[in-house]
Amino acid sequence: MKDEQLDGLSDGDSLSSAALSKLRWRCRRGLLENDLFIERFFNQYADALTVGQARGMYELMELADNDLLDVLLGRPHTQEVTQDPRVQSVLHLMKV
Repeated sequence: MKDEQLDGLSDGDSLSSAALSKLRWRCRRGLLENDLFIERFFNQYADALTVGQARGMYELMELADNDLLDVLLGRPHTQEVTQDPRVQSVLHLMKV
């Protein structure tokens, strides 16, 4: 799933408030542990998020809850989505 509001924008562009709101909604998860990581991320970085980071978050949200938790905790995983540089950028911020 992606946000059509991001179409035609470059990765370095700032995220609009409407796109940020839609991204927050999409990032709701079934596991509390995932929500804690995600909420902390938004509390720290929401005002400075770029389109590229939003695209990375959308890619991460395609993972199943348990797979996402494994990625966030640094457990071994085989998900190719985490090799995307935009996803790597977001993961770095989420783990700081």
